[in-house]
Amino acid sequence: MRPIQMVDTKSQYLHIKEEVDKAIHEVLDTAAYINGKPVQDFTAALSAYLGVKHTIPCANGTDALQIAMMALNLQPGDEVITPSFTYIATTEVVALLRLTPVFVEVDPQTFCIDPVSVRKAITPKTKAIVPVHLYGHAAPMEEILAIAKEHNLYVIEDNAQAIGCDYTFTDGTKKKTGTMGTIGATSFYPSKNLGAFGDGGALFTNDDNLAHQMKMIANHGQQKRYYHEVVGCNSRLDSIQAAVLHIKLKKLDEYNAARAAVAAFYNKAFAGNAKIVTPYVANYSAHVYHQYTLQLRGVDRDALVSYLAEHKIPSMIYYPVPGHKQDMFASFGLSKTNMPVTDSLTDAVISLPIHTEMDEEQLSYISTHVLQFINQ
Repeated sequence: MRPIQMVDTKSQYLHIKEEVDKAIHEVLDTAAYINGKPVQDFTAALSAYLGVKHTIPCANGTDALQIAMMALNLQPGDEVITPSFTYIATTEVVALLRLTPVFVEVDPQTFCIDPVSVRKAITPKTKAIVPVHLYGHAAPMEEILAIAKEHNLYVIEDNAQAIGCDYTFTDGTKKKTGTMGTIGATSFYPSKNLGAFGDGGALFTNDDNLAHQMKMIANHGQQKRYYHEVVGCNSRLDSIQAAVLHIKLKKLDEYNAARAAVAAFYNKAFAGNAKIVTPYVANYSAHVYHQYTLQLRGVDRDALVSYLAEHKIPSMIYYPVPGHKQDMFASFGLSKTNMPVTDSLTDAVISLPIHTEMDEEQLSYISTHVLQFINQ
């Protein structure tokens, strides 16, 4: 059996090696390392794939969120609603820009932001909502968009974990995650469903003015060289990463289908076990399984992690400390916020290996050992 990894980017590369190597050498031959033709080609292809008017590339997913908030001209003290149960980057940029993070609960089944909690958290200072499409499942965007419209709020979709995921509205309309809010933001970190060979990110919008503003912000606040209209930053997707991503974009649906097949194997293996809750899929969402995350019931999670490691099976806990309990937000006095769902999930979740290159031998080995420990 091949060694089991949480993510196997090398094996994925080997399947597209010839095409990727050729594309990288073409960049080297042209020496157009920054903002070269591969960047333009990739962003145009990604816009077409997502069905969005504008794609603005940048250096990473965290920058994408920051640029989005800067483009919306959010001011110090403005409140931004976001789930506490997510990766820290989502709220890190809120504090970085001296905005006020307002943490809310998530749905215990989908792990995504809870609209009821969002509505309760709105104050006169609220300016934006940041729903996170966590683990590859879409947040309840129809409800979030309705709340935002009612209160005149911006919606910034954190789509770092769900690119390619379809959302279905009650009228049957389908849209890709990252394209429904005011702005969408994503990451091309190597382990993502659409991953580069380094860092990378992008923003999405259908608003011409916002697209113009975000392009300037990502390029030192300029549209004409040396003429800086706004305070910006230096955040670019380089040509080599764009060339790689353009190749992998053509396979994104195939990659997501492979992840779904892995999830289906696990689901079948764990079906009916009272101590395991497999990932839930809401009727409005597809699932692209950036992570395959279980909830455990009456199981010593740390002991399970150790047991799996002893048998050379990696696992991860995403996320053991929620945002409202992180030291970086101590000045906001949030550590004692009552968030029972979030606190429960941080104690109960465990993610198993999932990626595009897994085979049935590996999956059988993993699921067998999980069940052996839980049923002992």
